[in-house]
Amino acid sequence: MKVLGIVSEARDLNQCIPATQSISKHIKGYSFGELKEAKLVSLGRMEVLGIVSEARELSQAHTAPVMDHSPPFLATYKSLFDGQQAIDTDTEVVECCDLPLIDLSRLNDVLEAAQCKQDIVTAASEWGFFQIVSHGIPDGLLARLREEQVQMFRQPFKQKTSEKLLDFDDDSYRWGTPTATSLKHLSWSEAYHIPLSSSNKPATSSTIRCVIEELSLAMTQLANQLVDTLAEGLGRDGTYMKENCTRNMCYLRLNRYPPCPIPAQVFGLVPHTDSDFLTILCQDEVIGLQLKKGGRWFTVRPNPNTLVINIGDLFQAWSNGLYKSVEHRVMSNPHLERFSVAYFMCPSNETVIESSAQPGTYRKFSFGEYRQQVQQDVRRMGHKVGLTRFLA
Repeated sequence: MKVLGIVSEARDLNQCIPATQSISKHIKGYSFGELKEAKLVSLGRMEVLGIVSEARELSQAHTAPVMDHSPPFLATYKSLFDGQQAIDTDTEVVECCDLPLIDLSRLNDVLEAAQCKQDIVTAASEWGFFQIVSHGIPDGLLARLREEQVQMFRQPFKQKTSEKLLDFDDDSYRWGTPTATSLKHLSWSEAYHIPLSSSNKPATSSTIRCVIEELSLAMTQLANQLVDTLAEGLGRDGTYMKENCTRNMCYLRLNRYPPCPIPAQVFGLVPHTDSDFLTILCQDEVIGLQLKKGGRWFTVRPNPNTLVINIGDLFQAWSNGLYKSVEHRVMSNPHLERFSVAYFMCPSNETVIESSAQPGTYRKFSFGEYRQQVQQDVRRMGHKVGLTRFLA
């Protein structure tokens, strides 16, 4: 059947078309709304109902229902949108890419462990990003978190901003970019920023606290395993990071990227590097993440069966530039919402970051000093400057 073929084709197309393009243009000219119109084809009633069911199944997981739960981006940032053109994307996206894939079960194989460690070091050095399987975090736990995450973001916007939906810090819920002075500094997204120091407080409302507690323990264990390997690749001891990046110093960020009616004008998440040692990302199947390599932007092909690892600024400085903290961004999508969860491995503010080799590329600095400089630059310039502020 013609329309069912279109629906089937839509599933495949979502995997690799640029997020800034309209998906409907790639589905033989039909949008999801048009798929539901019986006028498209002359079919019996039961066949039409089947088509509607197929179309709904395809879109309902990521097409946000019409509600008041999304932030009022257009109204709040009207002055930025008025008279502005498309955002400067630096260069065209060259192609979809598959990140280096590493099976961590090889670390338990005497014959494979050494090569697996080398693969991790190589990926961190050449890409700054890689994806992992056999990571030890149960699929069921990640699925439970996603269910709770969707429910959290489905709360009315006014309720999210005026009430403590969770027993976390008052400013856990964030959206947009309050410091933005131009569209290139604005992110079309909302998030719950959750310090893990607060994740073990007595829960009074949502079951998500129990899920976050369980996930944070598993993420911390995984992060420690990875930094052990990466530190060994530098000839250094991973104990330093495990002692300074305890779970209470780290945090989770639950992200939602709502559908954006003007994707050519605003990013889902502006280009940036991460101000931590290591980030662990769990993303869904909706395309959006892009990274910069060799001066070119690449669209990362999403694989919801893996976790994505990326090196942060602190690890780049600590490794004297061997491991790369790579600029990345999320493109907005005109039709689909996107969900992700990120675990950020951070030290205490007093922790001193010093290069592994002397003379070092970067001067010695504390994490607190680094954070303060980043915040200052964002307030003054609208964007982060990062490690170039700390060159030796």
